[in-house]
Formats: sequence, structure tokens, C-alpha cells
Amino acid sequence: MGNAFFVVWRESLEAFLIAGILYAWLKANDDSGGGRRALFLGLAAGAGLAVLLGWALLGVQDELTGDALEMFQTATLFVAAGLITQMVLWMRRHGRQMKARLHADLAAAAERAGHFGIAVVAALAVAREGAETVIFLYGMAQEGELGGLATGAAAGFAGAGATAWLAAKSLARLNIGLLLRLSSMLLLILASALFVAALERLIGSGWLPPLVDPVWDSSALLDDTTQAGKLVADFSGYRARPALSALLAWAAYWSVVLFAWRRSARHG
Repeated sequence: MGNAFFVVWRESLEAFLIAGILYAWLKANDDSGGGRRALFLGLAAGAGLAVLLGWALLGVQDELTGDALEMFQTATLFVAAGLITQMVLWMRRHGRQMKARLHADLAAAAERAGHFGIAVVAALAVAREGAETVIFLYGMAQEGELGGLATGAAAGFAGAGATAWLAAKSLARLNIGLLLRLSSMLLLILASALFVAALERLIGSGWLPPLVDPVWDSSALLDDTTQAGKLVADFSGYRARPALSALLAWAAYWSVVLFAWRRSARHG
């Protein structure tokens, strides 16, 4: 539940901020009100596209059995981990220019295609965030209980709305930039946990050799089969008895991410 809350809160917050930026531009540049109506239609269409993606994923899963289903679910975990990582690194490099780029895209769309162009820009912006969220949640569903996942997702969406409203109304000293940077680091930790879960599925299915299993046993310090240990394991990828191949892949993941993080800071 906690992971679902955090992912949906983070992604929905970005969607709310994007919608707010677009609305503010239209309010200042569109006296007719037609652009704002097109914006709302575009936002709804973007959300609908995300829902369709979720329906398609469930439909594909229903058609698969045995090894094919296991391979599909494992691939979904890898995709979710990769998308989270890519999104965080992209936002670190381009986040400062996001507002200017959205304004430029909206101005160009309004000039070329009028209200329809505005709706398309809004739909694509929200569909991107929504599609990522759907894939993240689908990946988490392979590792968790669906009831808690749905509750966490609903709470995360409501929390994102409240956060965006507080920021817009300036009712709290809310530093959105700092909030997004901290949440980016937490998202990378969560992505590494999904990556580890996918690796364990490969090892369990015999598609990846464990090499040494286990490398160590830290169950006496924190047992990942207990309730508290499982919570830490699900969020961070911690394992009390890790296999060497999973450990090496996890270390390689963080080496690449940290290199890209530092490089994006130099070129941001």
C-alpha cells in the first residue's frame, strides 16, 4: 500500500502541476474560454488512454499461462523499474525547462490547430504520466495484495491533489522543487526494489543462475519474511539472503544510475 501511495502521489502530482501550468497559460492567453474547455477534454482523454493501457495489460495477462505468464510478469517488473529510472533522470535533466517547454508546445499547438491542438498537448502530457503509473502499479501487483494496492493508489491520488492545491494557494511553505528532488531519490530506491524482484523471478524460474546463494544471511538483524522486514524489502529491495547474481546486477544498476545522475547535473 505504501509503495502504491508514493508512486501514484508522485506521478499524479506531476500531472496536476502540468495541468496547472497549461491552465495558467490559457487563462492569460485565451479570452474565449474555448481553450480551457479543450484543456479539460484533453486531460480527460489522457486519463482515458491510461485506463485503456491498464485494460490491455490485464487482457494480455488473461491470455497467458505457465512460463509465458511468468515471463510477461517478470518483463513488466523490468519495464516498470526502467521507466521509473528513466523518468527520474529525465526530470532531473529537463525539469527546470518543463514550464517553458509546455508553454512553447501549447502556443505552437494553438497556432497550428486551435483548440484541437491544445487538447492533444494536454492529452499527451497526462497520458504519459498516467501510462507510467499504470505500468508501475501493474508491476507492483505482481508482488503485493491488490486491495492494499488500490487503497494506496486512491490515497496517493488524493494526496497529490491536496499537495498541488496547497502549493497553488500558498497556504503552506511548500517547496515543490525540494519535494520533487527528495521523491526522485525515493523513486530510484523503489525502482531498484522492482529490479531485484524481477531478478529473483529469473533466478526462481532457472533463467538466471544464482552463482552463490546466499552470499550472506542477515536474518538475525532484519528478517525479510517478517512483517517489518517485508515492508523494508518491498520498498528498498533489501534481502536477508541475497544471491550473488542478483547482488551483482543490483550493484550494476546503482553504478549506472549514479553515473547518469551526476552527468545530468553537469548538463542540466
